[in-house]
Amino acid sequence: MAGPNYLLCPSAVLSEFSAQVFMHFGVPEHDAWQASDVLSKADLRGIDSHGVARLRTYVDMFKIGRLNPNPKLKIIREKKSVATVDGDSGLGLVVGPKANEIAMEKASQYGSGWVSVCNTNHYGIASYYPLKALERDMIGWSMTNSSRIVVPLWGAERRLGTNPISIAFPGFKNPPIVIDLATSVVAFGKVEIAKREGKKIPEGWIIDQSGNHSTLPEDVYSGGLLPLGGTREMGGHKGYCLSSMVDILSCVLSGANWGPFAPPFALFEEAPKESVGKGIGHFFGAMEIEGFEDVDVFKKRIDHWIEVFRNTKPVPGRDAVLIPGDPEHEQEKVRNKEGIPVIEAVVEDLNQIARETGVPFRV
Repeated sequence: MAGPNYLLCPSAVLSEFSAQVFMHFGVPEHDAWQASDVLSKADLRGIDSHGVARLRTYVDMFKIGRLNPNPKLKIIREKKSVATVDGDSGLGLVVGPKANEIAMEKASQYGSGWVSVCNTNHYGIASYYPLKALERDMIGWSMTNSSRIVVPLWGAERRLGTNPISIAFPGFKNPPIVIDLATSVVAFGKVEIAKREGKKIPEGWIIDQSGNHSTLPEDVYSGGLLPLGGTREMGGHKGYCLSSMVDILSCVLSGANWGPFAPPFALFEEAPKESVGKGIGHFFGAMEIEGFEDVDVFKKRIDHWIEVFRNTKPVPGRDAVLIPGDPEHEQEKVRNKEGIPVIEAVVEDLNQIARETGVPFRV
């Protein structure tokens, strides 16, 4: 796992460092540890693009005053099982968990809860939130928009974010089914990682500024990511439709900035000249399993579903069919024991953050 270009870091060390950095910028201790927990979960589950590698950008946003370290969340509209929440320009790693909590509380009371959020920022991995719902024997949903980096089908101009969707179902003896996917052909963070590592990317991920396919990760900045599926022949219209759904539920519904008006998360991204709302948006859902079926009966049915699919005859060269969430579950087991492999470029970022903030980073 780790090699000459990696440093193995204990998860606890990265969590402590992240929390202390957040507190340095005025984030209350409880919120700082909450934000750190979201980043830690990404690293443990092997989603390196959304873990501690993102800390540099959060620091940059705090330094220019784009993030409110101590937001006061407010329910601005509510009716029984649904609500709209204003995140007060807070750290999405804090706003997201609090809004998700509201959705779960509503589910406890009404059987399901649905919360759309505006005036918020990048919230980490989408699956963090459904995983929290599983702890309450609920089915959880999570989605968010992000700044424009994805072109619409047949478009040569960026209009949508990577707009991820996640949903999770608990198993009885088996690990849960956890679906977490970007509605772009690949998560933008994976292109960033390839650029940091000096590697080319597969054809079909991005287009350059002329609208042609490219394997150079840096071309994404002047061109854009393709929607899931890529071309119409390969189902690009499906990814485009899913991304549109996320944009509408997270932003048009809540009053956040949708589509090309979403504010940038990273300093290199060009800010839109116009605003149609507040911040970016999230959408959370929670459903009480008990309202549909006895919880253990449902979990055993999920186990049966997993076992049937896992016993599918695999294609040549593969040992078994994947169940959604398998790679992340396996990574979490390994990384909890061995630590988090952090690439040199990210280690340099962390050391620079340590120098800037005075928060020590020691492995």
